Amino acid sequence: MTLTAMVPAFNVRDVKRIESVSDISSFYHSILAVYAAYILLILSPGPATFAIMSASMARGRKAGIATALGIFAGSFTWGLSAAFGLAAILKTYGSALEILKIFGGLYLLYLAYKAFRAARTVDAPMTVGAVSTSDMPMKTYFLRGYAIHLTNPKAIFGWLSLIALGVPQGAPASITFVIVGGCMALGFTAFMGYALLFSTHRAAAIYRSLRRWIEGTMAGFYGIAGLRLLTARL
Repeated sequence: MTLTAMVPAFNVRDVKRIESVSDISSFYHSILAVYAAYILLILSPGPATFAIMSASMARGRKAGIATALGIFAGSFTWGLSAAFGLAAILKTYGSALEILKIFGGLYLLYLAYKAFRAARTVDAPMTVGAVSTSDMPMKTYFLRGYAIHLTNPKAIFGWLSLIALGVPQGAPASITFVIVGGCMALGFTAFMGYALLFSTHRAAAIYRSLRRWIEGTMAGFYGIAGLRLLTARL
């Protein structure tokens, strides 16, 4: 056996793969900075967090998980749009964002109205942790979470800012997908964590004892968020 035969053969594809990994690793500081910024975003209170919390405490773990999956799907939609440049294109069309902003603001006000009606109800609508025949199907909770995130134009700017932070000039395009993929993994973990945390028996007991206060707080939060979105300048 010759020395040449003992040495592994590298083709052009192997060389390109090694170069690609090397290119990505040289930007790991930027990638980690994006991950840190995204963690702060998903941990800060917002309509998505409150939607998961209210569904989990009021309707149980399945409803919370369905809502969390819908919010994750909305975030994934905007993340991919930003990665492929669609969000940047949409940003140039102010009328499209204005329409999206109006729909998002009105939807949050609708959620505020529903929470307000629930807060005015004297008796709890259901036994905490039980499944009521009047409950919405899980698909509805998923679509509610998806709509909350998809109709928020600020999510577009958030993703564009994250990609601008993590993809400096001259960086390979693959870094964009590393950023989006990592943020999606972090988002999925956080959203599912919220659903599991707020659907415990302890959280359910707190909801039953403070239901009207919690629903009233939700109504105020959704109302303020909706009005701020409607009056925000894009």
